[in-house]
Amino acid sequence: MKVSDLMILIKANNLTGEVSTDRDVACGYVCDLLSWVMAHGEEGMAWVTVQTHLNVVAVAALSEMACVILPEGIVMEQESVDKANAEGMCVLSSPLTAYEICGLLASAGVPAHA
Repeated sequence: MKVSDLMILIKANNLTGEVSTDRDVACGYVCDLLSWVMAHGEEGMAWVTVQTHLNVVAVAALSEMACVILPEGIVMEQESVDKANAEGMCVLSSPLTAYEICGLLASAGVPAHA
């Protein structure tokens, strides 16, 4: 599944319009503790979090994730969006809850983080 397909599945808006949505989604993950995500993040991951600060972008870029997904219509601060664009990190905002997003990812065959 590509990030562009994921966007349709979870009814998401791309907050980082400068970043391609053509990356492959390898797995899904939901967590709000950044140190935990740093230890478990992996390339191609679609990471669901309510965190919106600059460190989210840094952690996602460090692990070469496919995208960051903000549930419940959360919008990221402009400074963080600008950093995500600069890093090439796609940030999506979905009106769905984290639980609903993860359920849809699983139903679409996206595996959980190994």
